[in-house]
Amino acid sequence: MSTTIESIENRYTQLEMIKLEREVTMFLQGYAKNRYSKYVIAPHIAAMSLQMNHLYEAMGFKNRVQMGKYMKCHFPELVVLKPVDKLWKKFIFDSISRVAPFCFTCKDNSNCFACQLAG
Repeated sequence: MSTTIESIENRYTQLEMIKLEREVTMFLQGYAKNRYSKYVIAPHIAAMSLQMNHLYEAMGFKNRVQMGKYMKCHFPELVVLKPVDKLWKKFIFDSISRVAPFCFTCKDNSNCFACQLAG
């Protein structure tokens, strides 16, 4: 088992990961533009937000600009609330008062805008 996975398991149990995914889904659903965004896109983003790396990478986008356009299409009211100095994953998890699982072991948190874990 890799160190990264061990670190994550020490922070979140499997049940906590399921609950966390549900919390993210419900948060995003509250800002969904339509039923498709609410019931298809929000759960997909929630699942991807639990993955390693930045959210735009987990979603398969080439850059953060593409991620922003995608979010604007599906969650326009949420885009207005997101500070420019925060990345999407950080913003979503801050909004539910949680820390994304892989943020604990991220090697790039010094480049993550407004990351409190960078210390």
